[in-house]
Amino acid sequence: MRRALRNGLARAVVALLCAGVVGPVGCATAPPAGDPESREAFERANDPLEPFNRVVFVANIVADRFVLKPVAYVYKEAVPAPIRDMVSNFLHNLRSPVILLNALLQGDIDHAGTTVLRFSVNSTLGFAGIVDLAGEFGIVRRDEDFGQTLAVWGVGEGPYLMLPLLGPSNARDAVGRAADYFSDPLTYLGYEKFGYSRFGAKIIDVRARNYDLLNDVERTSVDFYATIRSLYGQNRRDAIANGAEAGLPPLPDIPGEEDDFEDEEGQERDRPPTG
Repeated sequence: MRRALRNGLARAVVALLCAGVVGPVGCATAPPAGDPESREAFERANDPLEPFNRVVFVANIVADRFVLKPVAYVYKEAVPAPIRDMVSNFLHNLRSPVILLNALLQGDIDHAGTTVLRFSVNSTLGFAGIVDLAGEFGIVRRDEDFGQTLAVWGVGEGPYLMLPLLGPSNARDAVGRAADYFSDPLTYLGYEKFGYSRFGAKIIDVRARNYDLLNDVERTSVDFYATIRSLYGQNRRDAIANGAEAGLPPLPDIPGEEDDFEDEEGQERDRPPTG
């Protein structure tokens, strides 16, 4: 056990050093203008802070490997799937005020009405949201956040960012996270007593639902960081388009994102039919 821990930490430190030392030379230098294909790929990645982002990414991986992943594994294996679904439903139902506000800010009156209807049905007949009864009635679940709202208003995404513990983002979505936090009524209702538990439950729930998916992506990726970056960009564009860009893969993430994910059986959750 001690040897495995030492080896894991050693690999993490080596990766961290490589990300910090090699990254600035090998990853952040723009290709010459005479190589248009490489230049286009470089600009599409939108990652001028790549050396810093890679360091944060490795730190997130270390935290995930030694803390979050084992907890998520125990949760996934010990708690029956129907109970985990109830937890996920409850957490999503709590986001309804934020989703409603952003739907209104985007001028999507139909989605705003659907959100109110879902919240009313699930909060009453669905036993405070633990049962997605609205979904059973065909009232489709769809998430919205202020990052999407800013995109609808024409705000550019800005540079790609890897946030500590929260995972992939960009400048626009980082601002959106802050706006969602301050616009959530639960922020002002004893957050010290409830907010941290809610945040922790959300991270564990997302990590457990993406446990096998993340393992597969990490195992098959030549560059895990670049794969996560690419999938994040694709998935956010799909979310902003409200599913109009069909066929995009779900977002593997260092959990914490409020984006689209798939559960263990591959069924789509929290996306306009996927972070």
